[in-house]
Amino acid sequence: MIGRYWLLQLVRAVIAFAAGFLITLDQDHTAAYGIAMFAAFAIVSGLAVAAFFFVTDASGRAIWLVQGVLGIVVGVVALIVRSTGLGALLYSVSVWALLTGVAELYGGWRARRGAAAEASGARDRLAVGGFTVVLAIAYLVIPPEHRLAVGLFGAYAIVIGVYLAIGAFSLKWARPAEGADEPTESHA
Repeated sequence: MIGRYWLLQLVRAVIAFAAGFLITLDQDHTAAYGIAMFAAFAIVSGLAVAAFFFVTDASGRAIWLVQGVLGIVVGVVALIVRSTGLGALLYSVSVWALLTGVAELYGGWRARRGAAAEASGARDRLAVGGFTVVLAIAYLVIPPEHRLAVGLFGAYAIVIGVYLAIGAFSLKWARPAEGADEPTESHA
């Protein structure tokens, strides 16, 4: 699983960076813009996570599919209700963050019980799940102001992008080092 998991983390990082940078660089922090960016992020990252279902081992398949489908469904619903304004943004992000954050936490918790090589991937999933649940809580307690809501989502996307990118490269570069301890044949 880890052999492919680093690539999923990298794809998710790129998606998060794209959303975060587009929000940061654009002056339009209206609720309509925020919900469009969130919906695009949720759908594209949901597709990436759901696609991992087809290449991962049987033990973790269901959680990847559930997490991906949740992202896609909430993203599509957000696009449908985007004309209702700030309430739709706050509600969509908080529902998505709570559901996918809990799914990510559960997946990380289950992966911890796996082989030692999966432990670092499990820690990453637990951290991302925790950050995502914190986003859900933040969206429930922030004042209903569109610039704050959109900016907070952009900041979340950048933080998650950095974390996922570091995790992806850590997993990728750790793989050859694990095999380096194996004895090699001597041709003397």
